[in-house]
Amino acid sequence: MEYADRIRRKLTEALAPERLDVVDESGRHAGHAGARPEGETHFHVTVVSAAFAGRSRIERQRMVYGLLAEEMAERIHALGLTTLTPDEAR
Repeated sequence: MEYADRIRRKLTEALAPERLDVVDESGRHAGHAGARPEGETHFHVTVVSAAFAGRSRIERQRMVYGLLAEEMAERIHALGLTTLTPDEAR
């Protein structure tokens, strides 16, 4: 399974997002540290979920990093995050 698919699956199962965008930005980082020719090393993820309500930006990011710890250890070198509640996304 591709890493983008793994990210989508894990975040969907855990956070039931109203919106989830997973963008592979690896091509923009060719030649940089952690980049691999086959890609899937650098991502930007936008998650809009009610699960973030009442949590700080740092707490939200820790939630996502915790859910994706295995992928981060295996292959993902960089993960940019935008984490919003549904009210913030409007």
